[in-house]
Amino acid sequence: MKKDEEVIFASKTKSRSKGKLDNIMDIKQNIKTCHQCLRKDRPQFVPCTKCQKMYCLTCIKHWYPNMSIGDIAERCPFCRKNCNCNVCLCSRGMIKTSNRNITDCEKVHHYRYMINLLLPSLKQIFEEQCQEKEIEAKIQGTSYSEIEIPQTPFHDKERIYCDHCATSIVDLYRSCPKCSFEICLSCCKEIRNGSITPRFEMMFQYKNRGDEYMHGGDPLPITCDTSNLEGNVEIFTKWNVNSDGSVECAPKELGGCVVTISKLVTKARRVKKHFRKIEKQKNVEKERISSCMNCHDIKCPMSSDLIDKNLFKFQKKLRNGEPFIVPDVLKQGTGLSWEPMVTLRALCANSSSSVNSDVKSNVKAFDCLASCEVEINTRQFFKGYKEGRRYVNLWPEMLKLKDWPPSDEFENLLPRHCDEFIHCLPFQEYSDPRSGILNLATKLPPHVIKPDLGPKTYIAYGTREELGRGDSVTKLHCDIADAVNILTHITEVKLTEDQLCAIKKIKSAHKAQDIKEGRAQDNRGPFVPSITKEISETAGALWDIFKREDTAKLEAYLQKHCKEFRHTFFSPVEKVIHPIHDQCFYLTFDHKKKLEKEFGVVPLTFEQKLGEAVFILAGCPHQVRNLKSCTKIAADFVSPENVDICMLLTEEFRRLPKNHRAREDKLELKNMIIYAADQVVEELEAFIG
Repeated sequence: MKKDEEVIFASKTKSRSKGKLDNIMDIKQNIKTCHQCLRKDRPQFVPCTKCQKMYCLTCIKHWYPNMSIGDIAERCPFCRKNCNCNVCLCSRGMIKTSNRNITDCEKVHHYRYMINLLLPSLKQIFEEQCQEKEIEAKIQGTSYSEIEIPQTPFHDKERIYCDHCATSIVDLYRSCPKCSFEICLSCCKEIRNGSITPRFEMMFQYKNRGDEYMHGGDPLPITCDTSNLEGNVEIFTKWNVNSDGSVECAPKELGGCVVTISKLVTKARRVKKHFRKIEKQKNVEKERISSCMNCHDIKCPMSSDLIDKNLFKFQKKLRNGEPFIVPDVLKQGTGLSWEPMVTLRALCANSSSSVNSDVKSNVKAFDCLASCEVEINTRQFFKGYKEGRRYVNLWPEMLKLKDWPPSDEFENLLPRHCDEFIHCLPFQEYSDPRSGILNLATKLPPHVIKPDLGPKTYIAYGTREELGRGDSVTKLHCDIADAVNILTHITEVKLTEDQLCAIKKIKSAHKAQDIKEGRAQDNRGPFVPSITKEISETAGALWDIFKREDTAKLEAYLQKHCKEFRHTFFSPVEKVIHPIHDQCFYLTFDHKKKLEKEFGVVPLTFEQKLGEAVFILAGCPHQVRNLKSCTKIAADFVSPENVDICMLLTEEFRRLPKNHRAREDKLELKNMIIYAADQVVEELEAFIG
């Protein structure tokens, strides 16, 4: 055999039999193509004893650095289902995403549990419609049972939103016959009791004072006309209601001139009553389960055919609104690489991708110092992810890609990574975006437009030191749904001694600038890094999650100290619409200490480690700072335990200004509740027979 046709063989180990080594020798030498790169001109190959595929040493070293030659020979990446060649990355169904099959007994238990939690919200929606129908009956001069409400035809892929508050419309609404102005029942109720509020547009803007200003220097002269930025409160024209309760079309200034829910509520009550009777016939079992459900000991026994103790523990966290951390979830997967260049290659190899030409050249990244988008060469961005980037004055440059690749079709663009993510998800009864039995989002029928709940990829730089300006952060915000976030990849970029010296000087300039502008007190002392303790080798992100019950105090603190914060172009925050939903605040170490001193509020602070899944529940304000360059994958889900919180948040969002980033009803929760209840009742009726 010639030297350029050499095949590398693994040395014998205790775990491999002589027969397997003999199999290597039996592989025909005329099949020498690397499965990874498909090249035949490589000088050395490693054949797999199981499937006889070959990987060249160059690909092994570059794409599988954690696997030895012996590992490849014993079971190659293809056999281990973590091959990241272009063909395998674009393949679907290589792994089973669901970790376990749910029995019929478990289904009945889960469906009963869900319908009990959904019924109060379903009744609330039903009562809103009953009240509106009673008013309509008076308008028509007929009885409640005899009113006729016209059915509006609409396409399956069509969404209807209230023209005033932008909330999704569920089943019943009012519209003007002349101009088709449509309003939801909540707005109708507010018009009648005189509490309808204006939805003005946010007209203030942040001024770009130049790069020097962001690093503590003097600002550039402002040339834009800001005279019209102060009076951004729209004068609200009165919206009239007639004496019979009918609502007129909106004033000109405001843009004016399925299964019935009642049957569904009746069915849900009947099903609930049926299973309650069955339960009474099994008093012994019921007492054992009931005592466990009310027990505070997480390790108490639970009937294994109904619910395992880990899921019970998780449900208790959901009910209490407490975050939950599950370690080492990536170990449940196949070991597929989450290295950013692998995902980039997978995206570029996907011939169906509409973003191929864009991502190969440039990406729109978020500049954490200026708080705005910048365009950067794709490979330069990923090079900075590994090696770091810096400004001319040596201040670290922090960039991040949010929701990358730029599409809501993560499953189509990165199918193998999507399958791997779902396979690794803990508590798939809730978190599985495809088939989670307790995830309301999976109950939407195929013809309905689905809300974009992920998975989504977040790739960002990070540094151990808290800079105070331009940190790689996700600012304080509150999600309308529950979420799970997995840290899939980290890379540490250490700052040089020159950078640390430069940071010390620039931070002093920042402090002087804040004092000069009256945004801080002159209590300067020697420079002390905000983080002095060593972080874990596998830690990638620092989380702060606040309790729901502390939200009011948190908002009060932010309102009180808002002028101490900076946002876009690092301009001072001059005005606040909503302290949390505006997403323009990040509480530094010093601010968290001040918050504790003034309001007694302390967040749950922890470091997210590689492979950890963090569950953040709806309504919990939270913020994140990257300690290293991180790749995170996140997905939202809607648990029945937190439907009431989601309803309250939907109401908060609908009261925001017209062009507020959080105002759109992306979740369409009421629709989701109705479809979920309908499906669950149908399933339970089938079990009843």
